[in-house]
Amino acid sequence: MSAAPSFRAVRWSRTINLLAQAVLLVTLCAGLNFLAGRSGWRLDLTAARRNTLSPETLVRLRGLSQEVKIYCTFEDDAENPALAQARRDLTGLLDAYVGATRQNPAGQITCKFLNVHKNPREARELKLEDQPDSLVVICGERRHTVGLEELYRIEGREIQAFLGEQALTAAILDVINKERKKIYFLTGHGEPLEPPDLFQPEKGLATLVDQLRARAFDTDTLDLRNVQTLKVPNDAELVVIAGPTSPLTTSEVNTLREYLKVRAGRVLALLGPGVKHGLDDLLDDWGILTDDVFVCDDGPTGQNQNDSGDLILTAAAKSEHPAVRALSANSIPVRFGAVRPARLDPGRRNDPGLVISELIGTSPNAWGERNYLQSGTKRVVFNKGTDLPGPFAIATASERVSTGGRQPVPGGRLLVVGGSDWAANTRMTVGGNVTFALAAVNWAADRNAALALGDIPARPVARVQLSLTQAQLQRFRSILVLALPGAAALLGLAVFWARRR
Repeated sequence: MSAAPSFRAVRWSRTINLLAQAVLLVTLCAGLNFLAGRSGWRLDLTAARRNTLSPETLVRLRGLSQEVKIYCTFEDDAENPALAQARRDLTGLLDAYVGATRQNPAGQITCKFLNVHKNPREARELKLEDQPDSLVVICGERRHTVGLEELYRIEGREIQAFLGEQALTAAILDVINKERKKIYFLTGHGEPLEPPDLFQPEKGLATLVDQLRARAFDTDTLDLRNVQTLKVPNDAELVVIAGPTSPLTTSEVNTLREYLKVRAGRVLALLGPGVKHGLDDLLDDWGILTDDVFVCDDGPTGQNQNDSGDLILTAAAKSEHPAVRALSANSIPVRFGAVRPARLDPGRRNDPGLVISELIGTSPNAWGERNYLQSGTKRVVFNKGTDLPGPFAIATASERVSTGGRQPVPGGRLLVVGGSDWAANTRMTVGGNVTFALAAVNWAADRNAALALGDIPARPVARVQLSLTQAQLQRFRSILVLALPGAAALLGLAVFWARRR
């Protein structure tokens, strides 16, 4: 009769078997993680392919030769649905960017979510303390900030599409671009906003300049009276004429005319009332007229209807021009100071290569006061036959386009606003002023076209809403509270009864 197996031997055998299984399981998991880290792949199961990058973006990411760091400072704030939505939409998108460059050691993209309020020390070290709720893309010393307004297309105060991939790819291309162009602010004519780097509480332009620099625009000043200059520099992306108080000379006007027409230059002119700016002949070439009148309005949007005395205007409804599309879609007003008309010239010459768009106009109650210098403290009123009747535009854009040939040739762009007070520090942070300023600069500089991002599609925004009646909600509660625990209890009783038998 064979000897009964030793209980101690059986116990050791089972222990060794369990340890071997544990070691094999840990080894399997470690091997799978190692392989996934070296040659991982992603499967996008979302209906709209929200986590899949476009071929245009992938081609550009594969060509990266520099490390790019992305910091997302959007907070998952339950009290602000827009910020929470942005963080959710960006999470999967940023993972896709990181994954697309994982196999490229020379040009990898890294991403980090940072709460600037909970981590103030790290935020200060990264110079992000004043940039909450934004995407900051950094490459070396160059950085580009993407704000919430650039991530979505909003119409009628509702989000229609997610533009995160377009904005993020544009920011990456901008920071890796070694050929940096500048926005030049014209000086030498008593500009009340000069110099733009000097913070002047009322007339300074420091707030706008900071916004431009945060979006990777380099800024500098330009004096065309200097005999050593004689032309607009080759690295000029845009020339801003910000509220001159004395006229430009003939040579300066000719220099700007050559820059616009021959070199397809870009100019943003802020021309306030009561000043002879000397640009009439140049504006005539581009079909724009700036009447020497002071805009007055006694209507609901007029100066007499608000405490500041500012003219408050909104872009025309359903305007599709890029400089005012956001203002129009969301009915965002711009708070202007003193303004003059900047309108389409009714007596302009026929030029099929010129596209003129009036961007922001007054109400029918407005008029252009011609005798504003003699009115003094008297209340001005509309004088038929003397004053300019409204409505009329106070912001107009003009663009030259190619009229023949298979390949479109880029032309010059000129955007004229009949005032400069709206861009000063005191008004830049109110209403839609900063939105209008940045959109005008982007259109005039043609930033998106320069990056060739037209092939990157907008992503639809998924809206999921669960709607239950009171009866359905009660039934659902009963299932959770009674049915599921009851089923588990019955299963337990069945097992107990089977083991008893």
